[in-house]
Amino acid sequence: MSFAGLRVLSLESRRATEIEAMIRRLNGDAFVAPSVQERALEDHGDAIGFVEGLEAGRFDLVICMTGAGLAFLRDVVAAHMPVDRLAAGLRRVTIVCRGPKPVPLLREMQVPVHVVVPEPNTWKEIVEAVRARHERRIAVQEYGRPNLQMNAALEDLGAHVTPVAIYRWELPDELEPLKEAARRLAERQFDVVLFTSSVQLVHLYEVSRTLGIEDRVAQVLRENVAIASVGPVMTATLESYGLPADIIPNHPKMGSLVKAAAESAMTVLLAKKSR
Repeated sequence: MSFAGLRVLSLESRRATEIEAMIRRLNGDAFVAPSVQERALEDHGDAIGFVEGLEAGRFDLVICMTGAGLAFLRDVVAAHMPVDRLAAGLRRVTIVCRGPKPVPLLREMQVPVHVVVPEPNTWKEIVEAVRARHERRIAVQEYGRPNLQMNAALEDLGAHVTPVAIYRWELPDELEPLKEAARRLAERQFDVVLFTSSVQLVHLYEVSRTLGIEDRVAQVLRENVAIASVGPVMTATLESYGLPADIIPNHPKMGSLVKAAAESAMTVLLAKKSR
């Protein structure tokens, strides 16, 4: 299992150093261009209102979408009131986690977790988990953007959904690495592109547009590189842009993605070249 010197682009931000090391261990020529930053909202009204709603008994189920979002929530609350108020409120309701990442932080606050949604941890698995329960007054700790499809599906179950916006995904302050990635991609200087989050593709296109090379980047992605998608949400986003997901790991994890890409990239590239 090896990239055998292939040029690999990753747009990972939070775990950039880790994914670069993984690629290099598998003999890939890594270029990592952070494409996203998580920025807490300046308006803390949703966070404060959420704690007050918990205390008033307005919710009976809370969906925790991300560990990062839960950490932002805790820190925002801590700036206004004792965090114990948040923890006590969460202990009064049913907790549903989108995968395992929020669980350690909830345990630190001594909040029991009732449901951990299984892989591939998409909104569809969340809806199925809620369908099996009776609670219908639901607060959703959002991630970097609202999930309108999930909210609508929950409402179709008869739920009243309250989004709790804590942070948003934005372009990084330092854009040059992402711009360089777009320029190199347009010049066919990568063989493999790894995507772990839909917003990475959105921001790659946004930066490419500002450089006047969006069409060229799209063409190269379609025809000249092996695209590795971390899982079904990312794959659906690629398809909505008319792009193939050439490589999808068995488990929607970053490590599994890198290994699957190392195993299959050369075969994908040879097939694309023959076409």
